[in-house]
Amino acid sequence: MAIYKIDAAHSEITFKVKHLMITNVTGNFTKFDATLESNADDFSDAKISFEADVNSISTNNEQRDGHLKSDDFFGAEAFPALTFTSTSFTKKSNDEYSLVGDLTIKGTTKTIELNVEYGGTVTDGYGQVKAGFEINGKINRKDFGLTWGAVTEAGGIVVSDEVKLNLGVQMIKQA
Repeated sequence: MAIYKIDAAHSEITFKVKHLMITNVTGNFTKFDATLESNADDFSDAKISFEADVNSISTNNEQRDGHLKSDDFFGAEAFPALTFTSTSFTKKSNDEYSLVGDLTIKGTTKTIELNVEYGGTVTDGYGQVKAGFEINGKINRKDFGLTWGAVTEAGGIVVSDEVKLNLGVQMIKQA
């Protein structure tokens, strides 16, 4: 069984949400952990677990970050982590996979499907075996109890319900 741990220095966990339905606000989590276990060289039997520290959320705006950590959104005090546990990792082509699993945010768990592009495996200059993945998908924030909403004076929606997920992940094979 090969076990891989995430290389946080070479990974990004980002999300985008439409603001006023005309532009995206991008955010990320700066503290996270992930493990991948696989017997198969092509990862076709991989089991993946991921956790992010909600208090590490950053959108380059302290006031907005504080609002996201509040009960209007993540409720970070009561729910300090969001987690994902895979239920399947299915190879669709040479470098494309479907990742299905249970995402838990704010105490609510829903099954989601993400698209994964396998970037390859290399040995770095330090002799570490690394595997790279680009992971994309979308969720509806209201499915997870992140229900805060507001409308502009003109009746426009301030924050969209759809959240786009984009993860650039390097995994390090453990000795």
